[in-house]
Amino acid sequence: MSRFFRRGGDDSSSDSSSDEEELYSDNEQQDFQRDGSDQEEDSDFPEDSDDDDSSSDEEGGGGNRFLRDADSDSDDSDDEARRKARSYETKFNDELEGSIKQIENGEKNGDWSLISAEFDKLTRQIAKLPSSNNKAPKPYIRILAELEEFMNESLAKQKVTPKKMNAIQARALNAVKQKIKKTNKEYQSQIDLYREDKDAFMEPEPEVAETASAPKKTKSAKAVEITPEELGDEGFATVGKGGRTLQYTPESIFKHLRGIMESRGKKNTDKAEQITVMEKLLEIANTPYQKIRTLLALVSARFDLGSGTATAMPLEHWKSAEKELSALLQLLSVEKEYIVVEHAEEWDDDEKPPVLAAGDKYIKVPGSIVSYVERLDDELTRSLQSIDPHTPEYIERLQDESALYNIIFRGMLYYEYLRKDTALETPQDSVNRIVMRRLEHVYFKPAAVIKTFEENCWEAAGASVESVITPRSQSQDASNLVNVLCNYLFSHADGIIRARAMLCQVYFLALHNEYYKARDMMLMSHLQENIPNFDVLSQILYNRTLVQVGLCAFRKGLVYDAQNTLQEICGSGRQKELLAQGVMIQRYSQVSPEQERLEKQRQLPFHMHINLELLECVYLTCSMLLEIPLLAQTGSSPDVRKRVISKTYRRMLEYHERQIFTGPPENTRDHVMQASKALAAGEWKKAITFIHSIKIWDLMPDAEDIKTMLSKQIQEEGLRTYLFTYAPFYDTLATETLSQMFELDDAKATAVVSKMISHEELAASLDQVTSTVIFRKGVELSRLQSLALTLSDKASALIETNERTLEQRTQGTSNAFERQGGRGRGGHRGGGRGGRGGARLGGNTQRQAGGTQFTGGALGAAVRG
Repeated sequence: MSRFFRRGGDDSSSDSSSDEEELYSDNEQQDFQRDGSDQEEDSDFPEDSDDDDSSSDEEGGGGNRFLRDADSDSDDSDDEARRKARSYETKFNDELEGSIKQIENGEKNGDWSLISAEFDKLTRQIAKLPSSNNKAPKPYIRILAELEEFMNESLAKQKVTPKKMNAIQARALNAVKQKIKKTNKEYQSQIDLYREDKDAFMEPEPEVAETASAPKKTKSAKAVEITPEELGDEGFATVGKGGRTLQYTPESIFKHLRGIMESRGKKNTDKAEQITVMEKLLEIANTPYQKIRTLLALVSARFDLGSGTATAMPLEHWKSAEKELSALLQLLSVEKEYIVVEHAEEWDDDEKPPVLAAGDKYIKVPGSIVSYVERLDDELTRSLQSIDPHTPEYIERLQDESALYNIIFRGMLYYEYLRKDTALETPQDSVNRIVMRRLEHVYFKPAAVIKTFEENCWEAAGASVESVITPRSQSQDASNLVNVLCNYLFSHADGIIRARAMLCQVYFLALHNEYYKARDMMLMSHLQENIPNFDVLSQILYNRTLVQVGLCAFRKGLVYDAQNTLQEICGSGRQKELLAQGVMIQRYSQVSPEQERLEKQRQLPFHMHINLELLECVYLTCSMLLEIPLLAQTGSSPDVRKRVISKTYRRMLEYHERQIFTGPPENTRDHVMQASKALAAGEWKKAITFIHSIKIWDLMPDAEDIKTMLSKQIQEEGLRTYLFTYAPFYDTLATETLSQMFELDDAKATAVVSKMISHEELAASLDQVTSTVIFRKGVELSRLQSLALTLSDKASALIETNERTLEQRTQGTSNAFERQGGRGRGGHRGGGRGGRGGARLGGNTQRQAGGTQFTGGALGAAVRG
């Protein structure tokens, strides 16, 4: 009989029942497949299934499930939920027992890799349990306790056993040790109960399965209840996972901090929200330990905002980090029992803060003050790099350097305090790093600016504070401060930090016109030999120091030393790149985006730049004062070996001489070229006028003294140039005439001439009785003779080149000229007589077939001579 006739009614009811029947039959098939039941399906009589029997037994009726009224649908859904809950619990228990068996097998075999993998799997299974379950499954507690005991036994055996464990197994053992340590703290109370009475603990508890569904209803009903006290100022409350409002109390600070630190660095993490939460935690923190922990986490979170290399840290967050770091140092200076050190152990208990033990003097908090200081400094540098230096915004941002210098100073005082206690074993490297940061903010500044910085720092620190490294009495003078900082690093540091300290001191000495000290220290350091092995930033500092030493030599009037020092940097044409003051975009250069990004990161802030136009002006002026007399000397005496002091200057001068029309000078280079042309022609006053009209000299300190020094140098070099040029036309020349022509003192003119004679630059002698210069005419050549000598030298060079080329061309074809019997080019001819063109006393005179003999053609004739 068909199922459609088992229920009485009209056709419409039967049609609707058939639709419901098809729908329920499909659902039943899915349920059977999901649960893995072995019952048979009957398309005509679905009430024969075991599930329906079990559900019908509970309801007390045996009728067809399709004949139930609408009220029975809710009961049926409850039955399905219970069945699914029971199947999930069974599946969970099976997976739990399987993982526990695998761990036990690993214990028997000593396979820690297997134990580690299965323990991770077991932890993930436990994490899937509902949060309402406060107690973990008893088999899980048992395996935790047994695994901890087995781990302790293995570690004890490992200490006394001479045979080392496999590296992979040792790593797995250490991993399991950390996991057990972390997990057992959470279930320590249940583990203690298990260890007290194992049999009683493992007895099953008489609980009914229906209670498992109760928390689901209460959870959803409880999630929406928010008390008026939890609402914020705007009527909103912060809601966390599960729909519960987040309440920030002093007792929950460590719990919230741990959650934030665990989510740090993960994807889709709202960093701004974490900072807001930690700001709230800082407001409610009431103990020094809570404040220190919160401040450390908050500063780290702010630095995470600027972790990308493309953008700098936002300005408001940088200032907030500076204030919070200042508050942290202030708190540590007041609360002496709390110290922040790198090698401290993490405090894992979130419920209660650490307590000072009986034998300890300090409560150690893990952290690194010097790393925060360095990161704050780096973020300020990156911010200055991204701001246009010609705007007021750059000046405003640069004012924050004073606050940063104060942070560096207080950080150094804090590390001095830590170093006083030798039991703490504070690493010397941390002190060296923060002292180096302080030195890097000082070495390039004038003495007046350094004095202002130091006064502000000591005023903020208080009258009772004293520094061991930089005492208050020695910090007021800039030169003493730099000397003390550098000497400390010379004594306690090594490697790159020591070399950078040396370069900073040389730079400071050169900036303050102590050329001879700077030069001697630079030469004694021998850094010029090892600088290619240093990092790029140290090489940039070396280039800056070299340039500053050259400028100092120029201010002292030492033209040769200045030009020789600046030659390496200015002669390359890459001053911007070598001094990290700009990126050179060269033609045909293949620079990857990564290299370009690194190059931009190395650029110095604008306030640290050395004026490149001033540098070029100094270099070209020094080259002019050296090259013009040299050109005059080589032009009048062709036997003198031609040498070039500055190729860059020579190229500029040749280009200027090729110009058909020369207008008035417009830039620094034009002024120097016009002055060079006038000096070569003997018009030294005109050369002085051109040099003095360069406006860039006003940027140097004591500009008038610089111009006076340049005038004297031009007068002396003009005298030398005149003597080199016109010496062949004089027999005698009075020194008084020379002094009047160049407006020099008689003693100065006599000294210049004597120096030229002693260096054998001038073929003359000085008569001190009559004060005249007597020129020797023995070896003087005319213009025609000198040109003839030049032509002969070039002809000789051409002949040598041709012979060398011919030797290379004929080297591979030497066998082509050999004849049968061994005779060849330059070979033996006749009875042992060698040489080309020798007498033919014998030998093989046989000719080749056809009556012709290969002679090598024109090339062979040329070779045979």
